[in-house]
Amino acid sequence: MPLASSALVSQIVGGIRPHFALPHPGPPIHNVNRLARPGSTLGFEAVTKLNSVAVFCASSNDADPAYIDLAQRVGQRLAHERLTLIYGGGHSGLMGAVAQASMEAGGEVTGVIPGGLFTNGIPEDEVTTLEVVADMHQRKARMYELSDGFIGLPGGLGTFEEVFEAATWTQLGLHAGGRAKTVVLLDEDGFWDGAHALLDKATSGGVLTRKNRPIIQGASTIDDALRALRTHRSSDLPQFVTGQPNEGA
Repeated sequence: MPLASSALVSQIVGGIRPHFALPHPGPPIHNVNRLARPGSTLGFEAVTKLNSVAVFCASSNDADPAYIDLAQRVGQRLAHERLTLIYGGGHSGLMGAVAQASMEAGGEVTGVIPGGLFTNGIPEDEVTTLEVVADMHQRKARMYELSDGFIGLPGGLGTFEEVFEAATWTQLGLHAGGRAKTVVLLDEDGFWDGAHALLDKATSGGVLTRKNRPIIQGASTIDDALRALRTHRSSDLPQFVTGQPNEGA
């Protein structure tokens, strides 16, 4: 992959340590599952200022064209809203579509990719900033650090891991300053319905608290996704979490 002077390439070395603090308390959330579901409600608190949004999604070129189209529209909308897109640095599938659409619409795009692991990395001159990190763990940690919230588009195992880990970091207070960052699962065809059913079952079964269930939201429109990301919500530390810094996290 040729280097180009028109983009900034940052080689990140060493570990990325999250700051750990108790989340800011706030009023309770009421029955928030999927915003598009009839009868669902949203517990409004203070508005969260968004400057950047990470998008997790498929890199497969075999993805349904409707998913590619959604990714393109998300990229365009983030550009129009002057929100920096943070993504995994790929050139293919939904990943390439969201990045290219945002750039073409005049947006700012930061890609974060592990060096040497993939052959589908985006050229440095096709995004605003490309950061090359040591491994997948640093990639995710850096994306979490750079983002004010997260959108999950249709994807496979990697996307599933990213959306659930980002949500877990909110639950454990691992995002910088203990900030509660929301994950929104966005689809137009019910792609994420199974994930919501799983989360609801975990809540009714007592293994996911009702206070933390709303960390992961659902939306069927881009408007609803951005509205959910801009709504501040608090979360509870799990029962046995100390709230103390953990250098190994």
